[in-house]
Amino acid sequence: MNLKVKNALVSVSNKENLVSLLKTLNRFKINIISSGGTYAYIKKLGYKCTELSKYTGFKEMLDGRVKTLHPKIHAGILHDRQNKKHKNEMSKQNFPPIDLIVVNFYPFQKIVTNTKNSKQIIDNIDIGGPTMVRAAAKNFKNVTIVTNKNDYESLIKEIETLKGKTSLKFRELMSSKAFGLTAYYDAMIANWFNSKLKIEFPERKTIFGRKLQKLRYGENPHQQSSIYVNDYNDKQLGFTQVHGKELSYNNYNDMFASLEILNSLKKNTGTVIIKHANPCGVSENKLPYISFQNAYASDPISAFGGVIACNYKINKKIANEINKNFLEVLLAKGFDEDSLKILKRKKNLRIIDISNFKHNSPTSIKLFDGSFLIQSKNNIVLDKTKLRCVTKLKPNKKEIAEIQFAFNICKYVKSNAIVLCNNFSTIGIGAGQSSRLDSCKIAVQKAKQFQSTKIKNSIAASDAFFPFADAINILIKAGVKTIIQPGGSIRDQEVINAANKAKIKMFFTGIRHFNH
Repeated sequence: MNLKVKNALVSVSNKENLVSLLKTLNRFKINIISSGGTYAYIKKLGYKCTELSKYTGFKEMLDGRVKTLHPKIHAGILHDRQNKKHKNEMSKQNFPPIDLIVVNFYPFQKIVTNTKNSKQIIDNIDIGGPTMVRAAAKNFKNVTIVTNKNDYESLIKEIETLKGKTSLKFRELMSSKAFGLTAYYDAMIANWFNSKLKIEFPERKTIFGRKLQKLRYGENPHQQSSIYVNDYNDKQLGFTQVHGKELSYNNYNDMFASLEILNSLKKNTGTVIIKHANPCGVSENKLPYISFQNAYASDPISAFGGVIACNYKINKKIANEINKNFLEVLLAKGFDEDSLKILKRKKNLRIIDISNFKHNSPTSIKLFDGSFLIQSKNNIVLDKTKLRCVTKLKPNKKEIAEIQFAFNICKYVKSNAIVLCNNFSTIGIGAGQSSRLDSCKIAVQKAKQFQSTKIKNSIAASDAFFPFADAINILIKAGVKTIIQPGGSIRDQEVINAANKAKIKMFFTGIRHFNH
């Protein structure tokens, strides 16, 4: 059902793109009602407009907190044009219908990113706007609601095509967008209150997100996918793509995995290589070039077509090394001019500058069908008050620093996880096995294949305890001299006895790092 638009209420904080809409409303002789800054803006442009307080006969009060909250406004929006009783009531009150609402809200999310002043933030929680939007969206059979400046063009086309009218299909589409906006807006406000009050797990949780981009496909070509931003600054993710093909679902998944690990390498320059969301090479070194070489050498076959993340600036020397290999994505804290010239020779290589990227969320979320799990992020590596050496042989200071590196990487590997390290670099990773024994075999096999000279005197980290001594015997036989694990098995003593017999060092952390 196409309905004539006679009266429109326009009240917008963001006045971009409004001029073209005003021209169309004027051309089709649609009456405009407005208030405050929007009213002044419309009058300044030379268009006819009725001030809201004059329309309602009620002057706005409480510093503008009560202005659109008036029966004449809401009855004009909410009444059913096909209901005789409604029409009679409207006639008795002399309330005309309002057929079009164009509203956007107070800039709560902009304010909350720019200040910590609670009063200023609360003052920018819009009440009248969302109330009108919800009313108009509910009554979409009779009223058109537009909440996004990007939809002005569609509204103009609709009015011009239908000669001053709008279609039911268009009104319903705009209604769905409107309810999406009010839910999003309220979710941001609830999130701010929860954060302010340090409530990590509220009774009701709404995850808000703004679509940043539709992706080519999901994990597989037959799946559809989009990426959303869950942040008050919802226009970007904090990093910049400098070059290369459009990022895919799998690219993003691997990038986020790499950024989590990279964020944990804070003392030295670090390089992380990810394949299918698992690290296949990680290295810390004061020299970026050495860090890159060691990370790549950990498992060059798995690194093929992977994602590399670096917490340093890429120079010409490293760029030449990178270009010897096939990669999907490269993330780094900047690129010098020469390195970009070299890297851009690879037409499809996605080059991402992460100089301004920051980790914001204190929690992680996993969704499944009609439910989701939320947990605090695994930000602990070791608790030194719980760390104890359980073998006769004791460590030196360097070994304690290195076992911390190994155990840290272990928590980012899918369970069951075994990580072999030497000199702050991974040399073998066994990931995602149902059996810890199999993870040990894979880690050793990888190390023998690519880093055989570094297995001797290496360190092994396990994300959870060893239920039997058979797994550590595989590590000992390969040349591992130090093992770090949580402990807590009923057979801990059996495992300790095997370590003492082999004259290796073993640490219990009392902390488990499952990653499912």
